[in-house]
Parts: sequence; C-alpha cells; structure tokens
Amino acid sequence: MALSMKQFSLLVAFFGVLSFIFGVIAENKKPASGTPLPGIGVVICKYPSDPTVVLGYLSFAFLLASTAVGLWSLFYPYKGKSVPQGALFRSSSFLVFFNIALFTSGLAAALLLWPTVTEQLHRLHNVHRNLKTDCPTAKTGLLGGGAFVSLDAALLWLVALMLADNAREDYFDEVDDPKGEYGQVTTDEYDGHAIAKGIA
Repeated sequence: MALSMKQFSLLVAFFGVLSFIFGVIAENKKPASGTPLPGIGVVICKYPSDPTVVLGYLSFAFLLASTAVGLWSLFYPYKGKSVPQGALFRSSSFLVFFNIALFTSGLAAALLLWPTVTEQLHRLHNVHRNLKTDCPTAKTGLLGGGAFVSLDAALLWLVALMLADNAREDYFDEVDDPKGEYGQVTTDEYDGHAIAKGIA
C-alpha cells in the first residue's frame, strides 16, 4: 500500500509524541535513591519496583521509530515518482534541516539511553562493598531532557519533510520543462528561427 506524505507526517508525529510521553513518565517515576540494607561487610541496595527502565527503553524505541519513518519519508517515491538524492540535497535549507534533525535524534537517543542503561545497571549490581554508599540512581533530569529533545527531533523531521516536498516540486518542474525556467530559449533555437525568417 502506497503511503502519502500526510500519513508519513502523522506517523513521525505519533511516534515522536509517544517517545516524549514515555520519557517524561520515566523521569517522574524514577526514585531519587534506593534504600541501603546493611549486611556483613556489604550494603545491599533495595530499589522500589517502578517502570523507569521499561519506560526509558520504550521512549528510546519510539524515538528510533520516529527517526526511521522520518528518514524513509524523505526519500519515499510518492505516487510512484522517485527523486535522486542529489536533487534533494541541492536545496541548502533541506540539507541544513536534515543534518540538524539527524544530530537532534542522536542527542535524544543518548539522553534517553544513557540514564536508562545506568538505572538498569544500578538495579542489577545492587551489592556494594562500600559501606557508606547511598544507593544512587541514574542522574536526575536526563530522561526528561531526552524526552523533550526527542519531541524536537520529530518536529525537525517534519520540517525536513516539508522542505523535501519543495525540492521534489522543483525537481519535477525542471524535468517537465527541459527548456529551463521562465521559457528560456537556447541559442540554437534562436539561430534556427532567424535563418527560417531569412529564407522566407
């Protein structure tokens, strides 16, 4: 089934919003620290059972989905008409927003994945020989920040898609009008017309 540009836009926005929501909830659910339980020569950290790690990975997964659909939508052959990548990247505004969207997606992925993995490691390795440990959790604020950057990335993919649509229109205008813009006349056509007038 062929997808339209509007459907791609809705998918990018939908996945981006889901990534944002899961990231914000993960940040709100994350405990400030665990509870230290002293043992013989060790401290065992007990963490409350909360969905921070699962929500963090879900936020990251939906960010990847939004980015993948965003990339796919830029080069998708709408109505069976494909455009060479070189024609899209000739537009300087498209090139700028494409690179910004890629960078923002990478930054959001790092901000979401780093605290999620850190939180999971804290829970897996919860036995400490340092008797003064305060049972740390992942750095506060990173998941929330990653959620907002993830939403920004989705919006930037939508802007890049609009600019790609403009570049597509320009490309097809050039293909459909091989004589150039504004009805340009080549010198060969002009000379041939002048010769024909002289013969007449």
